[in-house]
Amino acid sequence: MLALRRMRAQLVRFRTAQVNGLRGLLAEYGEVMPQGRAGIRRDVPAALGWLAERLPAVVIDTLREQYARIGELDEQVQQIEQRLQHWHRQDAASRRLTAVPGVGVLGATAAIATVGDANVFKSGREFAAWLGLVPRQSGTGGRVRLLGISRRGDPYLRTLLIHGARAVLTHSKAPPEWARQLVARRPKNVAIVALTNKMARTIWALLAHQREYEPQYGVERKRYLMAMLDVNSRAPGGLLGLHCEHRSLLGPWSSSRSTSVAAG
Repeated sequence: MLALRRMRAQLVRFRTAQVNGLRGLLAEYGEVMPQGRAGIRRDVPAALGWLAERLPAVVIDTLREQYARIGELDEQVQQIEQRLQHWHRQDAASRRLTAVPGVGVLGATAAIATVGDANVFKSGREFAAWLGLVPRQSGTGGRVRLLGISRRGDPYLRTLLIHGARAVLTHSKAPPEWARQLVARRPKNVAIVALTNKMARTIWALLAHQREYEPQYGVERKRYLMAMLDVNSRAPGGLLGLHCEHRSLLGPWSSSRSTSVAAG
């Protein structure tokens, strides 16, 4: 998977260079192309037809060859993505990761190929720090200043996760409430990196504990902890009485906590 990822990234760089070069050459002859590959595919054939009346045939043929080269690179990138998609369907861990908002096939396969064994990290925070998603620190005399993110670790995986977080905040119908509140107070890129950090921690938890993604996991855990703090006032029977009386409140946490609560 690492080899496929690197080859795809190399092909994407080649394709970007070809697109920019073709756009620059056409601009010299008065044909300004729109941004993006979609605009290039749509407008270049017509532009070459207009330029054929003013430029030598050898120049037009060379421009058409470069345009065809972009199509070949598109096909090669698509073939690698199909291979990644096939591997993704066969890997259970990769399928679990794509349930996380903002994580697609490319992000899931890159995370599994890059991380390997998630248990080498002690926590999700350590994994996020390894990816460079935590702030750098600087200061003396007991005063610590938080700077920008460290940008350590694998830049390809970090880039995919940041783009996924940006898509969640920009295009999702229901982005996280805490992220929307953060956007109202801080620059949008700060909120994007914060959401990326949370995504990285979630990825570590799913890989390390081999669990399915649960969107309401944090809500259920908070409800459980609030119920445990209220044990004296609401459950005369103690912790065991609380567990039996408020089983519906605890939800999925009730079965996982039965033994520990009874033992306490």
